[in-house]
Amino acid sequence: MAKTTTTATAPAPQKINLLRVLGPAHVWALGVGIVLVGEYMGWNFAVGKGGAYAALIACWFAGLLYTCVAMIDSEVTSTVAAAGGQFTQAKHIIGPLMAFNVGLYLVFAYTMLEAANAITLGYLVSQVATLSGYTGELNQSPFIVLTILFLAWLNYRGVLATLNFNLVITAIAFIAIILLFIGVTPWSAATPLKHAQLMSGSAALPYGAIGVVAAMHFGLWYYLGIEGTTQAAEEVRSPARALPFGTMAGIITLLIAATLTWYVCSGLLPWEFLGDGVNGSVAPLFDASRLTGSQFLLFMLGIGTMFSTLASANGCINDASRAWFGMGRDHYLPAWFGAVHPKFRTPYRSIVFLVPIALIFALGGALDQVVTFSILSGLLEYTFMPINVIMFRKKWPLDSIKRGYVHPFHPLPAIVLLCLCAVTYFAVFLGYGTQLIAMVGFYIVVSLWFHFWRYRFVSRGKQFTMPWPRPNGY
Repeated sequence: MAKTTTTATAPAPQKINLLRVLGPAHVWALGVGIVLVGEYMGWNFAVGKGGAYAALIACWFAGLLYTCVAMIDSEVTSTVAAAGGQFTQAKHIIGPLMAFNVGLYLVFAYTMLEAANAITLGYLVSQVATLSGYTGELNQSPFIVLTILFLAWLNYRGVLATLNFNLVITAIAFIAIILLFIGVTPWSAATPLKHAQLMSGSAALPYGAIGVVAAMHFGLWYYLGIEGTTQAAEEVRSPARALPFGTMAGIITLLIAATLTWYVCSGLLPWEFLGDGVNGSVAPLFDASRLTGSQFLLFMLGIGTMFSTLASANGCINDASRAWFGMGRDHYLPAWFGAVHPKFRTPYRSIVFLVPIALIFALGGALDQVVTFSILSGLLEYTFMPINVIMFRKKWPLDSIKRGYVHPFHPLPAIVLLCLCAVTYFAVFLGYGTQLIAMVGFYIVVSLWFHFWRYRFVSRGKQFTMPWPRPNGY
């Protein structure tokens, strides 16, 4: 009798992916949540650069810049719906070296912003302690560490809970700005706003036209991070609907919040105090609420400042980890970072790895320096976007692939964005030329490292993952 043997075939291991659980409201909460802290702190450094009127002009021109960013991002991301956002876009449209650099721009922009948020939260805790009668010097470091660790833990546990949390606290922080505007009754003769007195004579534009240009540096802080909505691309249920709707609703929200913030703060606080980054205002909306004499507004803006910093740091951890995860998954970084948690379905290794980096800058950096490094990384990323969308439209015309959203007036938004980026580079150079040169030098060095060493580990055949036809000209 012949002996028969059966060979059992082991089942292939199941690939674990990120969960698609997010909707348009979560995209709005991610984008606005990261940025709204810019209304609570940081934008006021623009006042120090050129005066209150210069800060308003910078606010609106930066708003135009970010409207172009939102329009371009909405089209490309709703079509290239994958974790990594602009990193993944660059990989498909331009090439590996640009993708590597864009990935680093994203990680540094969000990690520096996260550190700035933690610094602001520490300051707020010390101010609340002083108002409560505490006479000693409060150590802010434990509050900074606990904030970053708590939010990293929340991100580790799942994206849905993370962005539900962001949705609630971001909405409260936005409502607080509306309440402050209503509370100062600008339509009443008894309003405490004193624009005419505070912004008359030489205070209007103390440094002239060059001050307006210089103010563009920190004008970006009103909106920096709205492009982070792209990092949710792989976790939304309907990228074609949720990403454009959430992003465009987000930029509208921020334009309203930024204008109201400038109006109230410039009418209550002298421009010299508002723009002094050393001895002046750290949290201008909170400081403005103190001058209203209303305990309710003081409480609401204290809560709003705290919630805006938490929402921003929370979103930054989400976005930085997705960019780092995308680079790891595609072997631009060690593949170890491309792991997804089997239970929580989050890029947990990337989340944990970036925590100590954020802590180093939060505990050892000055607020204006940390803000500047975040702005510079973001600015480099925005310079890439016009090139990206022009090449995207050229390689894949509108009738060649299905897009979730088509932004109007192309290529005008790309040209406007590129021009505004050039102006902002000059503005940054006026005050922080050394930092600008140092950061550009850093990215040149890491580009050389990637080209001569890391690129050998990248699988060229697996870079292009979208089901698109061959691009025009290839």
